[in-house]
Amino acid sequence: MSGPVIPISSHRLDAGSIVATLERLQARIGERFPAASLVGVCGELVATGRDTARSVRQLARPVLWLRAVAGIIVALWLGGTGLVLSEINWVEIGRRADATSLAQGLDSTVNLLLLAGAAIWFLLTLEQRWKRSRTLSALYRLRSFAHVIDMHQLTKDPTAILGKGQPTASSPERRMTEFELARYLEYCAEMLALTAKLAALYAAETNDDQVMGAVNDVEDLASNLGRKIWQKIMIISQLDEGRASTQPTGIALPSAPG
Repeated sequence: MSGPVIPISSHRLDAGSIVATLERLQARIGERFPAASLVGVCGELVATGRDTARSVRQLARPVLWLRAVAGIIVALWLGGTGLVLSEINWVEIGRRADATSLAQGLDSTVNLLLLAGAAIWFLLTLEQRWKRSRTLSALYRLRSFAHVIDMHQLTKDPTAILGKGQPTASSPERRMTEFELARYLEYCAEMLALTAKLAALYAAETNDDQVMGAVNDVEDLASNLGRKIWQKIMIISQLDEGRASTQPTGIALPSAPG
């Protein structure tokens, strides 16, 4: 039975589509491995996906109250500075002051202007730094999720299907069939890919270099971990092909269910 058609934009990622894909993936894992802890991990990733969708929408909107506070402070500072400067008798100061005093006064004025400019810049970029902090925190969470997913596939050894080695007392319990192991590994690979897509949602809403770098790190991590999983899946495929080649001619192997 085919699932619902999820519309995907041709030019940008859609958070709702990613969350819907995660929800369907959780259902698939639950139906195939109802007792596996991977179901719970995927459920947490679904919740994180919903949080990510809300967070991306919030970060895309301007923080008006923060801009208003920064604008009021800058306006008050500029107004106060202008009022003080207007009360000074610059003509009298210029007539009485010597060259040394004027140089010292000019140096102090330049330093004050530099400090004031730095303070204004701090206030005007406050919103950007606040959003960056929230985004980096969310990306760190996604990075942690990628490592958790990798831990769940770490002990899934495809060569154990051959059953030629004698397990030790500390060997992990392996009860999966070849088909089940391949499906389990594919679920892990899909979760890693969707984790990278959640990270990419943040990159679509900002031009911040630090955020873009963090997003690239999450995507690279998910890609590298996923590559290891697909290597295991390829080993399973090669084992299957090897057994098929040893079967007598004319005897068809039963196909695995979809």
